[in-house]
Amino acid sequence: MNNVQQTARVGLFFLLGLALTWVTFETLHGGKIFKDNGYTITAGFTDLKELKVGDEVRMAGVKIGSVESTVLTGRRAEAVLRIDTLGTDQKVIEIPDDATASIVMAGLIGTNYIGIDLGSPGRPKLKPGAEIRILETPDINSIMSQLGKLGTKLDDALGSISESLKGKPGQPGLVQRLDTLVNDNGAKFTTTMTNLQDLTTKLNKGEGTLGKLINDPKLHDDLLAAVGDIKNSANEAKQFMSDAQAVVDQVKSGKGTLGALIYDDTTGNELKATARDLREISEKINKGEGTLGKLINDDSMYKDAQSAIKKADRALDGLQDSGPISAVGTVAGSLF
Repeated sequence: MNNVQQTARVGLFFLLGLALTWVTFETLHGGKIFKDNGYTITAGFTDLKELKVGDEVRMAGVKIGSVESTVLTGRRAEAVLRIDTLGTDQKVIEIPDDATASIVMAGLIGTNYIGIDLGSPGRPKLKPGAEIRILETPDINSIMSQLGKLGTKLDDALGSISESLKGKPGQPGLVQRLDTLVNDNGAKFTTTMTNLQDLTTKLNKGEGTLGKLINDPKLHDDLLAAVGDIKNSANEAKQFMSDAQAVVDQVKSGKGTLGALIYDDTTGNELKATARDLREISEKINKGEGTLGKLINDDSMYKDAQSAIKKADRALDGLQDSGPISAVGTVAGSLF
């Protein structure tokens, strides 16, 4: 009897050992004893963020596989993802080549998993062994670290503000300076407030230029009329500028006398030729060439003309005592 009990106990412990071995194996292989007929793809990250073998791979929230292995290659960490076959017909899950994989945190105390989006419809599918595009996302540790740095900066800023308000030993703060300013200038503040009160009273009564402007409707209307005149003058100035611009445009286009004079080559050449002829004429006159040049530069012609004028004066004097025929003869004899 003792031998039977001992044999039963040994067999029971053996079965318990097999069960523990099976549970351990199931846990390490994602709940599956035998690998199915799926395929693997690779996802490379700068940090796997506590991702480990056996973690789930989900697509649109549905589990489609698990992390088969992780390895460090160079300056990045790669995770080999096994994509399972699903359904009774063992259909292979196809992933578009523009889909992206990211490490998603399943809660504050939950395990991470690989999340894959659906990608674009009609795109080619990833082949077994291909590398999927990844999207880096912050994890809870980096977020908490950034929050800690932000808290430190905020604490420093609040400390600086508090120090500025309170001041340092021997150096008064902003509050103390304001208190000293008010105490030292209390009388001036009172006088200023009194003056402001008197000023507002005068304004309400319509005294002074500003008071009349505020309370007198006629001044208000005159001011509006002046503003209207200024607007009209501005519009006229705009119109003048517009007309001037039109004239400038016409000149630039070569229209009109001024435009032709500036932009027409023929007119410019003619003007140059005229200037050249005038210069030649002035040079001839200066040299005494031609009738006008001799008249200006030859003294003998001036003297002859003066002598002729004197003879004519004498002839006219002799006409006073002679008849018409005699006068003609006298004039002819005097001149010639």
